Amino acid sequence: MTDAEWRVVRAALPVPAWLEGRGGQPEAYCHREMLDAVRYLVDNGVKWRAMPADFPPWDRVYAFFRRRRDQGLAGELHDRLRSRCRAEAGRDAEPTAGIVDSQSVKAAATVRSDSRGFDGGKLINGRKRHIVVDTLGLLLQVLVTGADTTDRAAACTLLARIRARHRRIRLVWADGSYTGPLVDWAADALDIALTVVQRPDGARGFTVLPRRWVVERTFGRLMRSRRLARDYETLPTSSEAIMMWSMTTLMTRRLARRAAAHPRPQPSAAA
Repeated sequence: MTDAEWRVVRAALPVPAWLEGRGGQPEAYCHREMLDAVRYLVDNGVKWRAMPADFPPWDRVYAFFRRRRDQGLAGELHDRLRSRCRAEAGRDAEPTAGIVDSQSVKAAATVRSDSRGFDGGKLINGRKRHIVVDTLGLLLQVLVTGADTTDRAAACTLLARIRARHRRIRLVWADGSYTGPLVDWAADALDIALTVVQRPDGARGFTVLPRRWVVERTFGRLMRSRRLARDYETLPTSSEAIMMWSMTTLMTRRLARRAAAHPRPQPSAAA
C-alpha cells in the first residue's frame, strides 16, 4: 500500500478487541504489514507458503486472514470502504437497487469434492460465484457454491441475505437464468422486485445490456486478481473472503486517487 492508501484503510479498520479491553492479546505484527501480505497473495496468486520473506511468516499471515474471515472483520472493513466510495460518488451509504449474476470457475485440486460440482452449461468442474452489486459495481453480497448449483437456487439464499443486510433494497436486475417462480417469491417473501433484463431479439455475439453490464464489469475487475483466476480455497468462505479482499484493494486505490486529486484544506495555525 502507498501511504495514501494506508491512511484510507487505517481510518476504516475495526478496532481490535484487546485495545477496548474486551480480551485477547496484542498482535505481534503491524497491521499494515499483515494487510500488505494478504493483498499481495490475492493480487499475485501465490501459495501461502510462498509468501516472500519481506512479509511476516506465512503462518502468521494466514492466521490473520483466517481470524478476520471467521470474525467478519474483513467484511466489516469492506463495507466501511464501500460506504465511503458511495459517499464520494454522491450516493447514500445504503443502496436501494442492485444487480445479481454468477460466474463459474475451475477449481484446483485443493477444493474438496463436497463443495464443487459440474456446470453443464459452461462445461466447468469447479465452483460458482454468485454476487450482488450496487449500481456503481461495488459488492453487496457474495455466495460461493458448487458449480452445479443453479442460479435460482443460490438466489434464494443470496437475496434473503441482501434483504436482511440492506433493508432499503427494493429492486434487483438479473438475466434470463433468474426467471420463473423466483420472481414471484422475491416479491412476496422479500418485497424485492426482481427485474429480468433480456437480450434483444436477433442479437448476435456480445451485446451491452442495460444494468447487466455493471455486474459483468465487476467480474472483470475481480479477475485481475490472480488468486481469483481459479478457485484454490479449501473452504467456500475463504473464496468469499478473497473476493472481499480483492474489492477492498480496488476501493482503497480509488479513494486514495480521489483524495490526491481533491485534497481537503488544512486548518490554519490561527484557527
